[in-house]
Amino acid sequence: MPDRRSRRSDAQRNDRALLRAARAVIARDGARASVAAIAADAGVGVGSLYRRWPSKEKLFEHLLEVANEEWDRIAQEGLAHEDPWEGFAHYFAAAVGFGPGTLGPLAGTVELTPRAAAAARRSDEAVEAIIARARSAGELRADVTAVDVSLLIEQMSRSPLIEQLAQQGRDDLRDAAAHARRRLVAIVLDGLREPAATPLPGPRPAERLLTARWEMVEYRPAR
Repeated sequence: MPDRRSRRSDAQRNDRALLRAARAVIARDGARASVAAIAADAGVGVGSLYRRWPSKEKLFEHLLEVANEEWDRIAQEGLAHEDPWEGFAHYFAAAVGFGPGTLGPLAGTVELTPRAAAAARRSDEAVEAIIARARSAGELRADVTAVDVSLLIEQMSRSPLIEQLAQQGRDDLRDAAAHARRRLVAIVLDGLREPAATPLPGPRPAERLLTARWEMVEYRPAR
């Protein structure tokens, strides 16, 4: 039994390292990111990846499963907070820090597995509840929707500054860049809170704005 738990723990650590590496490579190279580049960033051999996943598509499917389950975990943490605003703020900051937007280039190129789709549904339901609770408590501005929040998180989770510093190997500025993003998160959270200083322009964005791009298109990433 201990050996089984140890193997499971090792697999989870490897998955997290792989996801971190893949997010960085995909942010840089898009859906054409190579398995070799992902393996190099994760510190594992290409052969070991192909032993687990026979193709890049299968690897990407797995990455989306891991990412969606982490997304769900973050949402459930926010929902577990007793204070509606603290729960929303925790969810928003943790989601930005997780960096889901860096897997955006995979949209339309990889089909969600049942496992990934189930995790996405759970997180969507939790996020809707987090937002509804904060709005009902008079803490979240009434004209902000779940689509607005998701788009904000996606935009903020991809930091050109952090990505460029990583590409340049500027570890000396990594902590300062992360701190700067936390300040931006605080600024945005203030803008999301009631009372709103200025009404939002135009109609509310439709949910399809988020979901349509994940429909499969006539494109396959190069092997």
